[in-house]
Amino acid sequence: MDKGQGAGNLVERARQGDQEAWAALYTSVYARLVAFAHRRLGNADLARDAVSETMARAVTKIDTYVGSDEGFAPWLFGICRHVVVDIQRQTYRPLPPGLLRSDVDEPGPAEIVLDSEEQAQVRAAFARLDPDERELLELRVIGGLSSAEVAAALGKQPGTIRMAQMRALGRLRTFLEEASRVG
Repeated sequence: MDKGQGAGNLVERARQGDQEAWAALYTSVYARLVAFAHRRLGNADLARDAVSETMARAVTKIDTYVGSDEGFAPWLFGICRHVVVDIQRQTYRPLPPGLLRSDVDEPGPAEIVLDSEEQAQVRAAFARLDPDERELLELRVIGGLSSAEVAAALGKQPGTIRMAQMRALGRLRTFLEEASRVG
């Protein structure tokens, strides 16, 4: 593969209409986008629809994207956030109580280690965070984005995101400590 067709030029190739490049970009972030959307929407079908709409919007807006291949995933998460909000407006219903993680994947090590009481405490503490804090932690943990990528997705500075994350985790820790004193 010559340098002009290398993996490092996927965005440029996609911009030129290369379907293989679009497929590679799509598959590289699909699972994380679905997990993020599922967590926000509480429904696997809506999550997949949100990701489909995200990609459709990305295809139509690719000419507005300025950046490298590395910045493409945060750009997609930014689009996905807006799609999720649109879907929430159209289909508003409260999320099931205690929803903390996506059921798209098998439980990870943390879920296996925590017993049901601890999971309930974590869910309750997470629910006490304000919506912006929850979204930031969801992008970091469920979306798997770095602080810089979350900053790009939210249109903020990386330092602002790191500070907000520290505050959110501090508040989460406080809520968990309160729950363990009560329980």
